[in-house]
Amino acid sequence: MFGIGTQELIVIMIIALIVIGPNKLPEIGRVLGRGLREIKKATDEIKNQVSAEIRNTDEVKEQVPVEIGNIQTTDDGAQQADSNIAPSTSVPEHQ
Repeated sequence: MFGIGTQELIVIMIIALIVIGPNKLPEIGRVLGRGLREIKKATDEIKNQVSAEIRNTDEVKEQVPVEIGNIQTTDDGAQQADSNIAPSTSVPEHQ
């Protein structure tokens, strides 16, 4: 837990008890607990949003080759249609 050992945690608790006092210590503990819970909830929500965006990106990455294939097929068809059109006859110019 944050690189703090048991002995350091006990020393911190004793100092907090002396500085804050036994009456306010439970209240401060509750406030800190609520704060940590809210931080954890917010980070979980952010993780879920990032994961959803990554999944969305993966879906788009899978669709790109399919769409490129569709574009190439459409382009090939348009080129074939262009080659099937008879060459235009020359129109005499008016003088």
